[in-house]
Amino acid sequence: MKILESAENYLETILILQNRNGNVRSIDIAAELGFSKPSVSVAMKNLRENGYIQTDENGFISLLDKGRVIAEKIYERHTLLTEWLTNLGVSPKTAAEDACRIEHVISAESFEALKKHAHRDA
Repeated sequence: MKILESAENYLETILILQNRNGNVRSIDIAAELGFSKPSVSVAMKNLRENGYIQTDENGFISLLDKGRVIAEKIYERHTLLTEWLTNLGVSPKTAAEDACRIEHVISAESFEALKKHAHRDA
């Protein structure tokens, strides 16, 4: 199943916030991404209905297995691409912004080749 770029960004953000803070609520995601609370609420409903996340009785959001797989894949791509672009001399801010765009469209084959090359140079 193909997942939309916006959903990938939400899942990645949930993973980042869980790693940083432990617990995640919709308001945390809205603050992190600079989105409105209603927009995040709609997105969380869609992710929940499609089996990517679950929300407990206190409103805390957690990734389900298929959501975690996507979040970790996107986060790995983001991290490696940002580092790679920075090492090429791109400013950290621009590298992070460009990595955010590239991470959603790069093929698995190209990313694996880039990852091998980046680790060989490390």
